[in-house]
Amino acid sequence: MSERTVTRHESQQRRESTDASNQYPRGQAHERGIGPESSESETSTPLLRVEGLRKHYVDSPGLADWLLSRGPGRVRAVDDVSFEVARGETVGVVGESGCGKSTLARTVLGLHDPTDGRVEFAGTDVHEQIATDRKRFAQRAQIVFQDPSSCLDPRMTLREIVREPLDIHQVGAKDHRNDTVAELVERVGLSTDQLDRYASEFSGGQRQRIGIARALALDPELIVLDEPTSALDVSVQAQILNLLADLQAEFELTYLFISHDLSVIRYLCDRVIVMYLGQIAEIGPVDAVFDRPSHPYTRVLLESIPGRGDRTDDARTVKSDMPSPRNPPRGCRFHTRCPAVIPPETYGTEFERDAWRGVFEYKLRLRSGRLDGESLDELAELDEGDVGNEDAVKAAIREACSIPSVLSDPTAEELLGRSIRSLVDGDAETALERMDADFSSPCERGRPPDVDVDTDHRAACLLARDSEGER
Repeated sequence: MSERTVTRHESQQRRESTDASNQYPRGQAHERGIGPESSESETSTPLLRVEGLRKHYVDSPGLADWLLSRGPGRVRAVDDVSFEVARGETVGVVGESGCGKSTLARTVLGLHDPTDGRVEFAGTDVHEQIATDRKRFAQRAQIVFQDPSSCLDPRMTLREIVREPLDIHQVGAKDHRNDTVAELVERVGLSTDQLDRYASEFSGGQRQRIGIARALALDPELIVLDEPTSALDVSVQAQILNLLADLQAEFELTYLFISHDLSVIRYLCDRVIVMYLGQIAEIGPVDAVFDRPSHPYTRVLLESIPGRGDRTDDARTVKSDMPSPRNPPRGCRFHTRCPAVIPPETYGTEFERDAWRGVFEYKLRLRSGRLDGESLDELAELDEGDVGNEDAVKAAIREACSIPSVLSDPTAEELLGRSIRSLVDGDAETALERMDADFSSPCERGRPPDVDVDTDHRAACLLARDSEGER
């Protein structure tokens, strides 16, 4: 990726010098007639504060739910999320698809109503502010979407698309609006000769530039960037990222940057929030999180970066898919996929990690119903004459779950053997009950507390340690 023309710290430095001279932090706002003067209390308050935010959806029951007489489910898209964003800062939000990133972004902007919690913008509750003056809030906070093609009206020209926010908010006279549009179009790297072209006549990168120009039209303080480069070629991504960095320094912008690409997050952001299944797994300065990740999920994500080359024993690619937010796991939500899930205290250090992970995988398969009679026969690949061969089935279970033929701890081996015998005898319920009683991980019992790993760096994991090595 090409070298940035503006570092991510230059915006912060410019903001500090501007505040010191007691000037309005965004130079063109007064010329456009937008925005109040910034008070001293405003500049000292985080621009964005999110506290205990929850966004749950009630979805309609499907056919399977109807047949089983189950009612509507509750999808916990965002579940108790708290963080702050300072003025002039770029905070990235990263995680797999379905982790709640985009729902968080839209709830922060008031596009979705929260189920619980509070979102403050410059010290004022966002959703209360929207209820009284949605237009005023829209002037101060904008969004750039992932797919520019889906949010640009194909019937409107470039001039009309960028000018529309100015028309809606009645900013200045018509000539002034056209002049502003021309300035913004050129500022994002397009030509005024293209003003009368329609969106379909532009490439993907050019359409994203149009979306950025439109978001800048009202001179906002906060822009939420919802995966703005994921649909673009790598070379175009670099151009858009450089443009965003330049615009942040010029217009004193604050970014909340949503992405699944950790390389992009490290390139552009000051801090990063790692989300998993609706909750924050880890949050901290970009360099700290990338160089000293404290949550196993963060390490798994970092391992996925091509060419990173610093794989550790704890950072292993997870094999299973992320659970549904409709029925998230109890305890730590990552424990069903975690390569470092903690073994029961009973066995102490006698349990080798690979062996314990295999035993835990067996338990998870029991719980999900993936080890019933039919699947066991398929697992053991038994011929007709071998049906009922218990030893073959037991061996197949151990092989499928990567459990050694004999565990090093005799007690653990005996207890595991009892569960497997129950399963082979056709009693999967008793097999699971034995596993829950004899092989319970601390990671299953409750949500792990946030641990302050270092200054402004925390992780929600029982294995996380602070800077002094304490959990």
